[in-house]
This record gives sequence, structure tokens and C-alpha cells, in this order.
Amino acid sequence: MMTGMQGAGASDWFALFVMWTVMMAVMMVPSAAPVIRIVLADYRRRGGPLARVCAGLFGTGYLCAWTGFSALAATAQVALRRAALLSPGMASRSVALTGTILVVAGIYQWLPVKTACLRHCRSPLDFLMRHWREGIGGAFTMGLRHGMFCVGCCGALMALLFVVGVMNYLWVAALAAFVLLEKLAPRSVPLGRIAGLLLILWGTYEVFA
Repeated sequence: MMTGMQGAGASDWFALFVMWTVMMAVMMVPSAAPVIRIVLADYRRRGGPLARVCAGLFGTGYLCAWTGFSALAATAQVALRRAALLSPGMASRSVALTGTILVVAGIYQWLPVKTACLRHCRSPLDFLMRHWREGIGGAFTMGLRHGMFCVGCCGALMALLFVVGVMNYLWVAALAAFVLLEKLAPRSVPLGRIAGLLLILWGTYEVFA
């Protein structure tokens, strides 16, 4: 697929953008299901002619955040292919690139911003109490804000697809499962930090082995 992307144009970028957008929706919507269910239930309870519209706009706002991430990911992928740093299977063929992505993703798992974003994703009721907005615009804004927290929580992990291969569906499924598990795990379980440490060790091994 798009093996000659050194000369990639707008159509190639758009194809990658669509691929990333669909992939992010499939991977991330399950982990956002708890907050989406609460929002849907609340609008259903309130009733009114705009209840379904507001519920749909919340989901649209959430997906818009990941659509923005997909645009950045597609741009990065085109740039990496032009630099001959990705294989035809869209996996890193550079030791330096592999090690950098792994170590940076591992370090990010330990940063306060990761913890803050994960806290919002783990506590849908708390998020809605803090950020509830009325009306159509409010529904979209809430969804977008929740999506941005989700990107802040999981975006660095999605960059691992450049290491293992964007089209490696086994790893796509594994990352989606880990994201879901990380968000559902009790706060006392340092699952993300353990994964971060393993990523740092993996990246260090890739560079120095």
C-alpha cells in the first residue's frame, strides 16, 4: 500500500488520514464507552426534541479530537516515508527512530500530564460534573474536551504503531486492549507506569543491543 511514498501527494496523505481516523475510532470508542453511556442515559432521562441530537454531538466532538490526532499521525507518516524511515509495512526501519519512540512513550507514562488525563478518563461522572455544558454547543464541547483528555492520555501509546507497524492488526488489537485495561484498572494499580518502564527498557535495548 502506497509503497512509493517518497513522492507522496495530497491523495496519499488523505488515504492515510482516513485510515488513521477509522483506526482511532475503532480503538478508542470502546474505552470511552462508560462516559458515552452516562451521557446518553442523561439525555434520554431529560427527554426533549434535542436529546438525541445532543447525545450524537457529544460523540461527534469526541471523535473530532481523535480526527485531529489522525491528521497529525498521517502527516508524520508521510514525512517518515519520505525520509525512508518506514518499511513497506509502515514499521520503523531505523534503530534510532524505534528507540526514540519507545523511550519517549515510556517516559510519558510517568509524567503528571498523563496522570491528569487518565484521571479524567477513569472517572466519567467526575468529568461530567466538572465539565457539563447545556445545549447543542455544550454537548459538542463536552465531547471534544473528553476526546482531548483521551488523546492526552493515549496519544503517545498510539505512536507505538510506527514501531510495530501501522498495519499490524495484532498490535492494534493489543494496544486497544491495553488502553481499555488502563482506564478500567483501579487507581492503586500502577499499570501505566509499569508499561512505561518496560517501554523504556525495550527502547534502550533496541538502541544499545
